[in-house]
Amino acid sequence: MIPLPIQIILTAIVASILAGVTCSLVGVFVVQMKLSSIGFCMSHAAFAGAALGLLLSVDPLLTALAFSSFVALILGPVSEKARLAPGVIIGIMFSLTMGLGFIFLNFTPGVAATQQALSILWGSIFSVTFDDLILLGLLTFFIVLLLTLFFKEFQALMFNRKLAEASGINTGLFYFLILFLVGVTVAFSLKLVGGLLVFALIVNPASSALQFIYDIKRAVVASPIIGAATCLLGFLLSLLLDFPIGSSIVIVSSFIFCLSVILSPKRRRG
Repeated sequence: MIPLPIQIILTAIVASILAGVTCSLVGVFVVQMKLSSIGFCMSHAAFAGAALGLLLSVDPLLTALAFSSFVALILGPVSEKARLAPGVIIGIMFSLTMGLGFIFLNFTPGVAATQQALSILWGSIFSVTFDDLILLGLLTFFIVLLLTLFFKEFQALMFNRKLAEASGINTGLFYFLILFLVGVTVAFSLKLVGGLLVFALIVNPASSALQFIYDIKRAVVASPIIGAATCLLGFLLSLLLDFPIGSSIVIVSSFIFCLSVILSPKRRRG
């Protein structure tokens, strides 16, 4: 293991905590509303956007945000107005964004084999900057604020969308907001975890927490704790074994999920 400057280590630690908290918060809604396939599609849309940013010599974060927001729009209001089955659009968008992502990387001169391109795929400690920390911190604050202000609306939407509509809640707005938050969270976490693996950080900690918890409020608290711990352990594994940080985080989060399934009281009662 090559010794790293303390500034890089501290930056990566803080980024890991923030990414774990943010992804896991959004993950509770993704898992509860059975939006896993949608979120998976949006993570690859962010990957394609970041690859386009490299091709155009533009900040990959901006293009990743643009792509993920566009896919959120397609999967949300547009799909409802077009009256198409979500699975159809998800399948098309997933294959399209994956294809575009690799085409963009292929046509990027002198980048496809460099650390910058690989960090988009698998994540990299060295690619995380202080500006990324600021953006992740602002995103975390924004998501927590939204949950605090509109938790009842989100909770009603997760419980039953038709009943939420009957009670006067604009379910379309909050549903699209969840999709948009997934896209933004994926784009902001791309450098740390990588476009091909970031969705595991959204699903795995939330799924682990929900193996033990029935109450959504408690799940919203427990999931970020598990997510932050997962990222820190993944970061440590990456340092010790010289693995890509994204791969390390996914390995740890998957192990924790498997362990939670084995120990889950819900499983024993079933």
